[in-house]
Amino acid sequence: MNTTDVLFESSIPELPLLGRGKVRDIYNVDDHHLLIVTTDRLSAYDVVLPDPIPGKGQVLTKLSVFWFRMMADIIDNQLTDLTVDDVVKDPALRQLLRGRALVVRRFRPLPIEAVVRGYLIGSGWRDYLATGQVCGIDLPRGLQQAQQLPQPLFTPASKAAAGDHDENISYAAVVDLIGEKMAAHVRDVSIRIYERAAAFALQRGIIIADTKFEFGLDDEGRLHIIDEALTPDSSRFWPVDGYMPGISPPSFDKQFVRDYLDTLDWDKTPPGPELPADILQQTGEKYREALDRLTGL
Repeated sequence: MNTTDVLFESSIPELPLLGRGKVRDIYNVDDHHLLIVTTDRLSAYDVVLPDPIPGKGQVLTKLSVFWFRMMADIIDNQLTDLTVDDVVKDPALRQLLRGRALVVRRFRPLPIEAVVRGYLIGSGWRDYLATGQVCGIDLPRGLQQAQQLPQPLFTPASKAAAGDHDENISYAAVVDLIGEKMAAHVRDVSIRIYERAAAFALQRGIIIADTKFEFGLDDEGRLHIIDEALTPDSSRFWPVDGYMPGISPPSFDKQFVRDYLDTLDWDKTPPGPELPADILQQTGEKYREALDRLTGL
């Protein structure tokens, strides 16, 4: 993988910029297509950090495409046959964007994050300690940190703007937002995707502890998975050989960066602190190892 072309923020003068997320820049192609550029930006605690992770955008893009295609019999996705070369004229820009940009179909995003948890960690663990529940779902007493849950849980969140925090919401709130039939469809599809991906990853030495998906609707109201899927940014990946209930396991995702940030005197508000070179390098290596283990790409 070529990691020499580091991209913190894209600029494509020939296409209108629709917005920048924490990691992705989105451009208008036409009424039916968008160009999504996955940069090397890294966010933690909903703050975009000042230092990019070389090659991260390519890793996220390759992994998302891999999973989208694997799950195509479960849920339609945003992918098209168009490439960067079809929509960007500048040869230098094309070269910079290849491998990290996708021309995707344009959908109406649902106003929720579809979170699936297979293990008790993060905000779910904190919720459980305080209430014995995760997002209002009762759990058995006496569970340990990072313990596998009796079955995967659909624990949705509201979709926050860049810089804001996603908030856990109840299933009833999802029904209020998108209707009972669509809420059940999103829940069931999300759990099916997670279960298939988790079983696949486990054979390759990776536990997918939890993940989140985004969905959108086409003009006929059909559901599609959009944005990204099962990446180190949207999921917790743990090595099987480092897993033990009762502790927060080592990870292939940005939890590594969060753990470093927790050692600093930083109040989790912008601006984010600069990261040392060794943290940047190790984070990039973890992302690439996850890609290699899962896909062999």
